Amino acid sequence: MLVDGMALLFRAFYATAMTGQFMYNSKGVPTNGVQGMLKHMLMAVEHFNPQYVAVCWDMGSKTFRTEMFSDYKGNRSQPPEELIPQFDLAKEAVEAFDIPNIGLAGFEADDCIGTIAKTHRTDYDVNIITGDQDMLQLIEESIAVTLLKKGYGNYETHNEQTFFDWKGIKPQQMIDLKGLMGDTADNYPGVKGIGEKTAIKLLQQYETVEGILENLPSLTAGQRKKIEESLDMLHLSRQLATIKCDVPLTWDVESALYQYDNEKVLDMIHSHELKGLMSKFK
Repeated sequence: MLVDGMALLFRAFYATAMTGQFMYNSKGVPTNGVQGMLKHMLMAVEHFNPQYVAVCWDMGSKTFRTEMFSDYKGNRSQPPEELIPQFDLAKEAVEAFDIPNIGLAGFEADDCIGTIAKTHRTDYDVNIITGDQDMLQLIEESIAVTLLKKGYGNYETHNEQTFFDWKGIKPQQMIDLKGLMGDTADNYPGVKGIGEKTAIKLLQQYETVEGILENLPSLTAGQRKKIEESLDMLHLSRQLATIKCDVPLTWDVESALYQYDNEKVLDMIHSHELKGLMSKFK
């Protein structure tokens, strides 16, 4: 099981931050995001019962994608001050379970997850836990992606067939889909005027961006004009959307064997006063 730590932490933080429930401990440190993230992670572990677990993280806002496109994720505000101390706290909490925290400067958590998943796909069944649909491009025979739904313990797990039934395209076509329609969350435009419905229809007919470009005369005049006017951004958006699966990570899969020392976990829980977890680890 590969856990998207950033996705779980942000999801948990904003679930309670909207009502001001930051859950400060006696040291004045908010813990709402960490407690929720751990709850998401531990419930997923109980539900899917993996042999190995690792958590991947972004390592700062500057990555190879921001070098390619300076406005990448440029629409995002700075994290709230109540969330900032929880980044390190979340990693410390994960370490208490003897689960490795994995990240590499210049890359996103997605890239680390993609690299590990593709590296070990022939030896293990891989399940990616996230709320980020970008990960769906990684799906293949032995790699599943589980999207967290609203609340806790609600999962939507996709394999090649369920993804096709849902979107009508193959998982690897997600990259071309994002190249065409862009991504407002990550702040790259794709082809202006081409939305998801049109992009999927074009990919169903021509399979790839290259196939679409080879058949431009067959497109409607409007579609052809939009694509021709956005060719450079189309190719750039596709690059930005592609999860890099050859990140130079140094780690040992055996370090992710899921087993922990209950006393070590209790020490961490009491040290940071994570009251929401105290009843689970008596």
